[in-house]
Amino acid sequence: MNGVVVLVVGIAILVVAYLTYGKWLAKQWGIDPSRETPSHTEEDGVDYVPAKAPVLMGHHFSSIAGAGPINGPIQAAVFGWVPVLLWVLIGGIFFGAVHDFGALFASIRHKGQSIGEVIADTMGSKAKKLFIIFSYLTLILVVAAFGSIVANTFMATYTESGAVDYAASAANATTAMISILFILIAIAFGFLVYRRNAGLGVSTIVGVVAIIICMVVGMNWHPIYLSNTAWMVIVGIYILAASVAPVWILLQPRDYLSSFLLYFMMIVAVVGIIGCGLTGGAHMDIPAFTGFKDTVAPTGTSLGYMFPALFVTIACGAISGFHSLVGSGTTAKQLNSEKDAQPIAYGGMLIECALAIISLCAVGYIWANYASGETVTPTVVFATGISKMLSSIPGLAGTEKIAYTLLVLTVSVFCLTSLDTATRLARYMFQEFWLEPGETYKDVTGYKKVLTNPFVATLITVVLGIGLGITGYANIWPLFGAANQLLAALGLLAVATWLGKAGRNNKMFYIPMAFMLIVTITSLCFTLKSNVLGIMAGAEGVTWCWVRAVIAVLLVVLAVVLAIDGIKTMMNQKKNA
Repeated sequence: MNGVVVLVVGIAILVVAYLTYGKWLAKQWGIDPSRETPSHTEEDGVDYVPAKAPVLMGHHFSSIAGAGPINGPIQAAVFGWVPVLLWVLIGGIFFGAVHDFGALFASIRHKGQSIGEVIADTMGSKAKKLFIIFSYLTLILVVAAFGSIVANTFMATYTESGAVDYAASAANATTAMISILFILIAIAFGFLVYRRNAGLGVSTIVGVVAIIICMVVGMNWHPIYLSNTAWMVIVGIYILAASVAPVWILLQPRDYLSSFLLYFMMIVAVVGIIGCGLTGGAHMDIPAFTGFKDTVAPTGTSLGYMFPALFVTIACGAISGFHSLVGSGTTAKQLNSEKDAQPIAYGGMLIECALAIISLCAVGYIWANYASGETVTPTVVFATGISKMLSSIPGLAGTEKIAYTLLVLTVSVFCLTSLDTATRLARYMFQEFWLEPGETYKDVTGYKKVLTNPFVATLITVVLGIGLGITGYANIWPLFGAANQLLAALGLLAVATWLGKAGRNNKMFYIPMAFMLIVTITSLCFTLKSNVLGIMAGAEGVTWCWVRAVIAVLLVVLAVVLAIDGIKTMMNQKKNA
């Protein structure tokens, strides 16, 4: 199969879906551009700040994307290109985009508060607290993982004598330097646009030029060489400050500017795939279907059976619970008008689907190297495949090394973006847990006033997340895929019950919600089985087998309890109607 055909047909389907199904959803739910959004009614200059649609799209897309739509499709390619493509298209259009759009819409009708508050409105306080506890712990794991990834991307390597190996550390030091310069550019951009009222168009051009300059500077001057632990501490201090700072000074401008790197990466990839295809390349050597069980296992560890592995492995790019937290967390508090909800939430998810299809084409181009285990790290697979396709185009033969470096750098930048957003989202969740519907941290007294203070809530989150990242989050990371998809199922459930209460059409949520619950529970049962077998066999790390087994059981119980509550709520709504 030629990658150009897969790419062009896939993008065409996504565009048609946006123009038809996306618009139909907006009409069914009652999107009202004349209605004031929380960014105006609750504006506080810190978290609630109206943002221009392109700026907010940059923040939202940068936050939900990261490396997810690259990693998942590449890892799941072991089942063949047809299952991956079908899940990305069907899942993205009818599951993920509906989930993201619904979560954002429900949140803006609840003062920009999280899905937890939406659940409280329809299913009660107990369900809200269960959801928030689960979401908060999931976000702590995200902070730990992304903090560790960023630190690993920045850290120096050392020789056996303990001295810094400058040659081996140069690439990491370059990434660190560019990331630091990027933050400074974002602050300057935010100040000019929001405090000096500079035009967005001119500021964007200046910002993009500044990004290019900082990349050139970082590649040629990178004097900072620090250990992993030192970078973890620095990253912790950064996210502590960034997550309590007003969104206009860092989060909005940094995510907006960083989105241009992602757009650039996607444009380069599309040019590479189409250009290579038109010159006789861009072939996809992946079999259309390899079987219902992963027998390729390029990393040495099989993903197991296609159901549920395919639907847990490809989260971003099809449907991801993390998106509902972003949409109902930071995005809802900045949405300027309800008319922006469809392009930002539904459209943003479909752009992620396009990136997932590009990733599939990339792994297809170097399938022999991937299947043999020679090149298996998803970011490396993506950068290698795209850069090789690009360099095969006549006249671009010498671009492979430069393209590879820029692609890897771009993916690394988004880990820091997602880390910042995840920390702020966790702070929101922690605060909402202690508050009653309609309350803010300014309304409470006593210990609640202390715990819901933005700085205190963020400090607790950072200490837990960075502490877990330093001490070994990898032992429970295998549960993240199922936990994230359970979060998606619960997000679908929350929006469905809220729409039912509001008298709106919620039938489009039934199949996605039921399917994701079945996928999640099945995956957790497989995890439980493997860890019980590990305990019985006295495998190495038996303590962590117990921990993972207990967490798996708790997640299954959580899923069942909230599903029962949700189904009862919707049945009562139908009866009352």
